[in-house]
Amino acid sequence: MSSRPPVHRARKRFGQNFLRDPGIISRIVRAIAPRSGQRLVEIGPGQGALTEPLLEAAGALDVIELDRDLIPGLRVQFFNYPEFTVHEGDALKFDFSELKGDGPALRVVGNLPYNISTPLIFHLLAQRGAVADMHFMLQKEVVERLAAEPGGADWGRLSIMAQYHCQVDSLFIVPPEAFIPRPKVDSAIVRLVPHETLPAQAADEALFADIVREAFAQRRKTLRNNLKGRVSAETLEALGIDPARRPQTLTVAEMVSIANHLAGATQ
Repeated sequence: MSSRPPVHRARKRFGQNFLRDPGIISRIVRAIAPRSGQRLVEIGPGQGALTEPLLEAAGALDVIELDRDLIPGLRVQFFNYPEFTVHEGDALKFDFSELKGDGPALRVVGNLPYNISTPLIFHLLAQRGAVADMHFMLQKEVVERLAAEPGGADWGRLSIMAQYHCQVDSLFIVPPEAFIPRPKVDSAIVRLVPHETLPAQAADEALFADIVREAFAQRRKTLRNNLKGRVSAETLEALGIDPARRPQTLTVAEMVSIANHLAGATQ
C-alpha cells in the first residue's frame, strides 16, 4: 500500500497530463507484464498512477522525474518500497547504460510529453544495448509514425530509425478523458523491442542515420534531388532503386543498401 500524493497542478512547460482512468492503467500494466526480478525504469512517473501497480508487480522500480516538486510526494507515497529509487533529472540526458551496469537489461516505460517524445526515443535507441524493451504512451500521431509502413504519409525518418533498431507494435488508443487535464488529442501505447539480430545491418550506423536524415529533408523531392550531394542517379539505379522515387517509398533495407554502398566507397 502507498500513501496518497499531495495535489499537484499539471505544468504546461513539462507537458504534464496525469493518467487517471483505472481501466486504462490496468490495461497498460497488463501490456507491460512486469515480473519480479526485472529491472523496470519509469520515465516521468508524475503522481504515480502507473508507478504503484508496477512496483506491486515487480517489487523494484527506478523512476526519472524532472519536476522536482513531484519528487517529495513520490518518496512519501512509496516510502515502504525499499527498492524504489528516484532519479531527479532530465531523461533526455540520462545515462541508461550506466543505470543498467552489469545487471539485466532495462524495461523502460513512460507517459511521454509530446515535446520530448521523438528526441527521447532517439536517445534510448542510441543506448539500445542497455534496453530489453520500451512501452510508451505517446500522442497517437507519433505512434502512427513509429509503426508506419513504407509508402504511406506517416512513413519517415522516425519510422525508419525506430524499425531499423526495434520491432515496433502499436497496442491501443487512449482517449483524452483518461487524463487530467484532458489533452486535445488521442494518445496511444506503443511497444518497442530492440532486434536481437538486425534485419538489415548498416556497415556504418552514423552514416546510415545521416543518409536517412538527408533523404527526408524535403519529403516532396525525389531521391535524386535529396541525395545528389551523396550518390548519383546511376548508382541508385545500380542498387535497384529508381532515383525518381520519393523517400517515403523506400524500405529500411533499401536505405541500408544506399548507406552501405557509400560506406564501402569511402573505405
